[in-house]
Amino acid sequence: MRKLLKIVGAVLLVAVAAILIYASTRPDSFRVERSTAMNAPPEKIFPYIDGLKRWAEWSPYEGRDPAMKRTYGGAESGKGAVYEWDGNDNVGKGRMEIVESTPPSKVVIKLDFLKPFEGHNTAELTVQPKGGQTIVTWAMYGPSTFMTKLIGTFMDMDDMIGRDFAAGLAKLKTVVEK
Repeated sequence: MRKLLKIVGAVLLVAVAAILIYASTRPDSFRVERSTAMNAPPEKIFPYIDGLKRWAEWSPYEGRDPAMKRTYGGAESGKGAVYEWDGNDNVGKGRMEIVESTPPSKVVIKLDFLKPFEGHNTAELTVQPKGGQTIVTWAMYGPSTFMTKLIGTFMDMDDMIGRDFAAGLAKLKTVVEK
């Protein structure tokens, strides 16, 4: 029995070591991106992404915690606009600040997650006319910490975050096409 326990322990140790080694070989950065075509001009769409208070109308994260605390600061919209949130485990705690705004085509956001895991990323929304439609792209990119790499060995972060982005863009599409 003692020999069996040693074998099981050694196998577990090797498995854990293999997972940690594999995680360390994953890329040092990530990018998640989703796009949707909308039947609205860029000038109609842009205020919904450039004004952080308007995100409540379409963001997939807003409904996950009805008791979430929200604060706004800085500019009303555009560069310098700030949104901070503090909520349950589904939304965590963090801060967004618009660091670049180019109406009606691009918004770049400094995105800081504080809880449940700390992370510092960039979110970028672009609005491009194409034919009779407008293509809206929502991207997030940044460094992959070791913890992010480790979680990524068990969960497809692109799929998980991408689903949220696709849902948000679908809701934004519904709002702007009214």
